[in-house]
Amino acid sequence: MTSKKFRFEYAILERPLVLVLTLILCSDVGFLNHSSTRAQDSLAPIQIEYSEIDGTPYYEDAVLEDADDYQKAQCRLQIVYPSNSSEPFATLVWFHGGGLTGGQKYIPSAFKRLQAFKDGKLAIVAVGYRLSPKVPFPVFIEDAAASTAWVLRHIADYGGDPNKVFVSGGSAGGYLTAMIGTYPKWLNAFGASRGQLAGLIPVSGQMTTHFHVKELLNYPGDQYQPYIDENAPLGGISADFPPILFVLGDRKIEWKCRVEENELMAASLRALGAPLVEFSENEGFTHGISGMGDDIKPELLDRIDSFMIRALELKSQTLQHSEGR
Repeated sequence: MTSKKFRFEYAILERPLVLVLTLILCSDVGFLNHSSTRAQDSLAPIQIEYSEIDGTPYYEDAVLEDADDYQKAQCRLQIVYPSNSSEPFATLVWFHGGGLTGGQKYIPSAFKRLQAFKDGKLAIVAVGYRLSPKVPFPVFIEDAAASTAWVLRHIADYGGDPNKVFVSGGSAGGYLTAMIGTYPKWLNAFGASRGQLAGLIPVSGQMTTHFHVKELLNYPGDQYQPYIDENAPLGGISADFPPILFVLGDRKIEWKCRVEENELMAASLRALGAPLVEFSENEGFTHGISGMGDDIKPELLDRIDSFMIRALELKSQTLQHSEGR
């Protein structure tokens, strides 16, 4: 397990607007200091300090005692969190893509450009999970639920608020996000519930049964033949669904049917009366949007920031209502 620290320093002038950013990376080999510009001497920069821990296991010791080497190596977290936050921060859990057969955990660069992150009000947790064919269905869904439950239990130890946990993922990771947010059984198995989540942000995830799951379970038909059953997020939606923002690329160049099936789920949730359902189709983006990389436009980042604010307001109202009973 490795750890390091970095700091954002910035100062803002009212007119004109000037942003000064200093990034200091602290590691065993020393310090790197990069400044994009210089602040006026009279300005005291705002400092946001972050810590990064890579390699935290999310299964309990009792489970890992009997685990194989693959589970011990793969089921780990990368956690980036504000270490000098003045208040308990929100957390965004991220599942990588790769068709449930490939990929590895990473912190999406786009998420570090979210205003909540720059303000020191957001942690990001990247999840490593086991992949097919090394494990059978539904182990990767179980890992998604186990890691999310770990965050809900332990993020307060780092200064986070367990009532402000969002789950997101790209492509296959979007499928995992939607599955554990849709079906209570997955989180319940690890002592958590979907009602604890502040919101879901699947990015170009499959909302019908995932094509690789169909392969593993010998579903008949082509990969584009849709199935809506207990292995599809669309198969278990309800009026008490967590707040959700669907993020997609451009339907003209996205993965076939991907925008449309997400749109169907969004429309169905609204019809059922789910409290907060948002949909964002992003012109000019292919399925590559699922990586949430450097090419993500500020408009989408603003949309994610504003969705999280609305979802947290709704969460606060729900908690106040439950406490008032």
